[in-house]
Amino acid sequence: MTETVETLFDQGLERYNAGESAETLIPVFKEVCDRSPKTSSAWTCLSWLYLLDSKPTQAYKAAQKAVKLNPQDPQARINLAISMLETAQTGVRQHIELAGQILMAAPEFKEEVEQNFREGLKRKPDWKSLIRVQKWLFEG
Repeated sequence: MTETVETLFDQGLERYNAGESAETLIPVFKEVCDRSPKTSSAWTCLSWLYLLDSKPTQAYKAAQKAVKLNPQDPQARINLAISMLETAQTGVRQHIELAGQILMAAPEFKEEVEQNFREGLKRKPDWKSLIRVQKWLFEG
């Protein structure tokens, strides 16, 4: 029996939270995105996994789709900004500013975003782009 997209997504998140590597989870989230291409949260997760796996070009493409589908998702914009930094693109500031505005307007996202920064640094301790974006957002 084929798993539903929701089940596959939830299992992928559980496996990620259990500490499974980004490399092994990328195919799971790629399948979710292929089967449900309008699910912004799946694209956001896929872009994050690509960033963790040091694949910023793929992360950029996935984050672009996530932002296009849900412009109000601060994590999608953060992922886009990080991937832009890592691929030496311009235009990072506008995404940081928008993410900051969303976090101020909808503080319920703040704890989740902060947790993602902590998780990212736990998995990739010297992640310079992540540290820069974190400082821009939370230290002004």
